[in-house]
Amino acid sequence: MRIAIFGAGAIGGWLGVKLFQAGVDVTFIARGPHLAAMQQNGVTLKSGAGEVAVRPRCVGDAGAAGPQDYVFVTLKAHGLPAAAPEIAKMMGPNTALVTGVNGVPYWYFHGIESPFANRALESVDPGGVLWRTLPPARAIGAVVYPAAEVVAPGVIEHTYGDRISLGEPDGSRSPRVEALAQTMIQAGIKAPVRPRIRDEIWVKLWGNLAFNPLSALTSATLDRLTAPGELRAIARTMMVEAQAVAEALGIRFAVDVDRRIDGAAEVGVHKTSMLQDLERGRPMEIDALLGAVVELGAMTGLPTPLCATILALVRERARQAGCYPAQ
Repeated sequence: MRIAIFGAGAIGGWLGVKLFQAGVDVTFIARGPHLAAMQQNGVTLKSGAGEVAVRPRCVGDAGAAGPQDYVFVTLKAHGLPAAAPEIAKMMGPNTALVTGVNGVPYWYFHGIESPFANRALESVDPGGVLWRTLPPARAIGAVVYPAAEVVAPGVIEHTYGDRISLGEPDGSRSPRVEALAQTMIQAGIKAPVRPRIRDEIWVKLWGNLAFNPLSALTSATLDRLTAPGELRAIARTMMVEAQAVAEALGIRFAVDVDRRIDGAAEVGVHKTSMLQDLERGRPMEIDALLGAVVELGAMTGLPTPLCATILALVRERARQAGCYPAQ
């Protein structure tokens, strides 16, 4: 089995090392000092189980990787449209694209019965570039739960978590998703195949759509955002608005809103990824996490006034910091 990891940073690096250790033919596609370090010294993975160094193939040009059986994409969502032509270089006739990307995926309306079937979302796929370049029939959904960090070029530290849920957009247990799940399980990764992968996408998104932008606007860590008080009330209202939109699209939530907030509170003193990106001057994952929710609200005719307000504010905050395209 040939698997490429496109955007082999923290999560992609952790995943690739685990698969490589299990005997999979793995290729990392990366760039900059991280790529140079991996090419020279291999990839080092640190975790509670100790430290391991491996030497998978590491390239900067996806074309050098050749056709793959599976391509895992572990980029931030806003980087995917620009990367699509590179990713397409690895897509053979039967290659599956595994989208381990936060937020609403570009293939969301593929493979389901819906008034919006086969419709691209402008917030995550401007102009339908992804839909055309990486046809959604190739996509396998993935919800990523582990936490990891690139602590130095070529060095990845895995903090917690070992589950990546998989699911076909049409809910089938296809041979390709079953084979991938078995390979990941053999690599020590929990890889359940979900018949309703969108439900799980929304449960993760549910917290991210509120806590990430609120943290960027306030600099508050997760413990403060989830504590009883004004910030929790704002987050809860945003989540209730989003829940109505999701349920109108057929989503079933396995937990209620307060339990979801309490689950986030258990993480404790933690800076969200959006706050970290803001502080480091990096592009922020605003549209896949919140912009898409507001767009879906407009499509379904359901009001999302607080979500839309917070979206406008966090976009402007990001523009001021050079972390979001100027108008």
